[in-house]
Amino acid sequence: MIGRIPVLDVSPSVDCGRRPAKSVVGEVFEVSATLFREGHDLIGANVVLRDPRGRSGPWTPMRELAPGTDRWGAEITASTPGRWTYAVEAWADPVATWEHAARIKIEAGIEAGLMLEEGALLLDRAARGVPKKDGRAHVQAAAELLRESELPPMERLQAALTPELRTALARHPLRELVSASRPLPLQVDRPRALYGSWYEFFPRSEGAKVDPTGRHAPVTGTLRTAAERLPAVAAMGFDVVYLPPVHPIGRAFRKGPNNTLEAGPSDVGSPWAIGSPEGGHEAIHPDLGTMDDFDAFTARAAELGLEIALDFALQCSPDHPWVEKHPEWFTERADGTIAYAENPPKKYQDIYPINFDRDFDGLVAETVSLLRHWMSHGVRIFRVDNPHTKPVVFWEKVLGEIAKSDPDVLFLAEAFTRPAMMHALAKVGFHQSYTYFTWRNTKQELTEYLTELSGDAAAYMRPNLFTNTPDILHAYLQQGGRAAFAIRSVLAATLAPSWGVYAGFELYEGAPAKSGSEEYLDSEKYQLRPRDWSRTDTLAPLLTTLNRLRRAHPSLQELRNLRFHPTDNDQLLAYSKSRGEDTVLTVVTLDPHHPQAGTLTLDPEAFPDEGLREGEWEVHDELTGAVWRWGRHNYVRLDPHTMPAHILTVRRAAQ
Repeated sequence: MIGRIPVLDVSPSVDCGRRPAKSVVGEVFEVSATLFREGHDLIGANVVLRDPRGRSGPWTPMRELAPGTDRWGAEITASTPGRWTYAVEAWADPVATWEHAARIKIEAGIEAGLMLEEGALLLDRAARGVPKKDGRAHVQAAAELLRESELPPMERLQAALTPELRTALARHPLRELVSASRPLPLQVDRPRALYGSWYEFFPRSEGAKVDPTGRHAPVTGTLRTAAERLPAVAAMGFDVVYLPPVHPIGRAFRKGPNNTLEAGPSDVGSPWAIGSPEGGHEAIHPDLGTMDDFDAFTARAAELGLEIALDFALQCSPDHPWVEKHPEWFTERADGTIAYAENPPKKYQDIYPINFDRDFDGLVAETVSLLRHWMSHGVRIFRVDNPHTKPVVFWEKVLGEIAKSDPDVLFLAEAFTRPAMMHALAKVGFHQSYTYFTWRNTKQELTEYLTELSGDAAAYMRPNLFTNTPDILHAYLQQGGRAAFAIRSVLAATLAPSWGVYAGFELYEGAPAKSGSEEYLDSEKYQLRPRDWSRTDTLAPLLTTLNRLRRAHPSLQELRNLRFHPTDNDQLLAYSKSRGEDTVLTVVTLDPHHPQAGTLTLDPEAFPDEGLREGEWEVHDELTGAVWRWGRHNYVRLDPHTMPAHILTVRRAAQ
């Protein structure tokens, strides 16, 4: 039945409370609900947040978000990882109801004495619920003042309603007819689940040697040589190093350079064609080194403050040991062959997909075992390849098993697919998700998509905005020149708390395999690609600055605080993020070819700090050091060939 005071439409509520909403330690997010009661009596409300042990958190009062809407909200924060709950309580507020009526009646000379005595009786009751240390004496003193018959009625009322009284009753209100929503689940993860800067590179290319004449076989880089790249990655301010699969690669149907079907004897093949006589998903490719080398690599990363994210691709080459040991895990075609993977028009003759309908429980057990194997070697983050090609219930079981014993282990879903599948994977346990960001390049596309990601979807889906991947080189980067790389890095780093780049981005690699293709020319998926990291004309300084600013500004480490501001030029995008007194305003040109100018209109309501909502602002450009005094309407001009953006710290201007 509905409560005595209705509590409706509590948000966030994922799948009507069947799935947990998500947060991370220290993240601020809003709980809201529709609350009202019959008649004219006033109500109050609060959020009850309980930790994994069932203990109630700090008292969190709610406020009406907009007058007359009956929508109430409060911001809450969880302090430790684990499965929490939250609920909304609404209640009659007899003290507020009495005060409202008393002011009207006493000022009109109606029943003044009676109103004051009724108020005194209410405060007598309220005082019993206020601890001594929290101001009980102030509540008792107010009751006595209401009974001070020598003072005029209005003076007694004004004298009684002190700030000290209000402070005491705000923390310990007199509540009647308390009605509560049912508790809703909240999964609280470690902060890396929300915030981090990712860098992807292929270990086999680091330290590799390639003879451009083709007379000598290439020399593959190793985990030991790849570790030499880690200090430079850390120096750019990245938090996570993501490695493609490091396992043995099959020979059968191995792909050659640029995805050709004929591979030469020295061609290295795709790391995603996992498995050979040397081993499967549990093994290290012999050319990369040994498990001891992998342990040394993760240890070196940890020394530099980096976490390792390992690709987990649940698929096999035709040479994988599973093909003989578990033929029931694959799909046979009518001619007796095993079906290889396809994503028309793409064909992956070197990969066998898994059939989950013959031994579901066996596959769950094997997958959990493999994950635990790599976890025992220091991996606490997995980037899962193509999870949308596996049953959602499979991931629910696998991720649930891992979370029971190791809730700090995180999973990123690489699912560029239909929105319903992407959202379902997030709901069943994936901590982060790839997104359509790469394909959102206009002002309207970015505004609509990021509003969606930072709005209701943020309750369960955390985006990771990769600028590029080994599979995706968007036409914007192919055609926009160096400015396009700078623009996309600023957008990714400031729109969302998690972002990433694939190695070569800082070197402006943008040559496609052919016109109209998003594949790279000489793709690193199929061949070694050693790079000249000694070059000085790179984007590394900007990437370093972006990651430094992200660490310095708590507002850039959150998702739900994104607010867009109007501009009169569709080539200029403006948005702000705030946390407490920290507000960062970013203005970016979307045109990588020409200077763009226009008027930016600041929306003061986007600034939660009330001190920023009036007057003028002092804005400090973190990229150039310039300082301006801005009002509501501001002229902006950006040249993509010098600096394509302003990243502005916003403060109230001195009067």
